[in-house]
Amino acid sequence: MQSEIQKRLEQLAFKHTNSFCYSCYQTVIEPHCPSCGTDDFMRELSGVGVAYGASWVIREILSSELEAVDIKKCFEQSMRDCYPEEVTIGWMSLDAVSVMKEMDPISWNIAQQEWVGLEEQEENIFSFDNNSTFYWVSDIENLLRGEGL
Repeated sequence: MQSEIQKRLEQLAFKHTNSFCYSCYQTVIEPHCPSCGTDDFMRELSGVGVAYGASWVIREILSSELEAVDIKKCFEQSMRDCYPEEVTIGWMSLDAVSVMKEMDPISWNIAQQEWVGLEEQEENIFSFDNNSTFYWVSDIENLLRGEGL
């Protein structure tokens, strides 16, 4: 599934960009630059810039069109769904999730990374930039459908 989404995102990147001959510093429509004859083109995203590859274009499109997943917030909500109760310590009643998070932050971070891995495995979230930014797969699918891809 992820490779299919990646392919469709690359198609989206090519749909939103133009071929650009950096040697001649011009946008090119033909398969070869009419000035120098090269077919080694950069991608030009209007108003943003020019660079080789499609990953920067994908990053730009997704960040401008979609809201990234707030991993910390979503994981905490998932834990609240699993552990909605309060815990009693002595005379105090405390929120179970807050106690877990504050009393063992290392375990909390490990559990969060496991949750991210599970969400990726179940194809609920997707990252194309080595897990720096995540997007909901449903949001990406809606964007791609809206673009006819």
